[in-house]
Amino acid sequence: MSGAATPMTTAREAGLVACTRCTRVWPMGTDRCGRCGKTLVSRDTHSLSRVWAWWAAGLLCYFPANLYPMLRTQVLFQVSEDTIVGGAIELAKQGAPFVAIIILIASVAIPIGKFAAIAWLATSVRRGSRTPPQSRHRLYEIVEYIGRWSMIDVFVVAILTALVQLNLAASIKPGPAALAFALSVIFTMLSAQAFDPRLIWDRAADDSASDERA
Repeated sequence: MSGAATPMTTAREAGLVACTRCTRVWPMGTDRCGRCGKTLVSRDTHSLSRVWAWWAAGLLCYFPANLYPMLRTQVLFQVSEDTIVGGAIELAKQGAPFVAIIILIASVAIPIGKFAAIAWLATSVRRGSRTPPQSRHRLYEIVEYIGRWSMIDVFVVAILTALVQLNLAASIKPGPAALAFALSVIFTMLSAQAFDPRLIWDRAADDSASDERA
């Protein structure tokens, strides 16, 4: 048996087009997916423009989400306000370091990682990359999957707001950063969903062709 790698055939080369919503494959030229009704396109030519637009909007919302208070707590006449990082530090001081670490990972590390990953994927499609397309596609799937878990701070605020309204002496309300953070997460999720991962393979094929000509 030969050890040569089998040439990769894309769906476009095979005369097929896949639905980006339900992943059903149809013959090239089919206008709509017969399973979910989504319009079928072989490539989304405006994908990168939408990716950068949603990415920039998410980044603009992320700064106030970290600078303004996420939580406003009032006990009798004393009012305290905590940012995301400040609230995590306070939780650690109160003996809940595990919860503090989860909040820091979900609300700081993951969003920053998502911004960096989406920007790198979009740039690699535009300018090319030596990273294998399989690795880049896997990174895209990870970014899209973990996006929903970035809302943990908003969930915590919502739960605390509902549970701590026990009496007139104490109250917890969401701060202005809650809305900014929720919008940032939504915009980055839309940015990831706007990215057409098929462009990764197109760019990889173009880079391979360029290397062979060189």
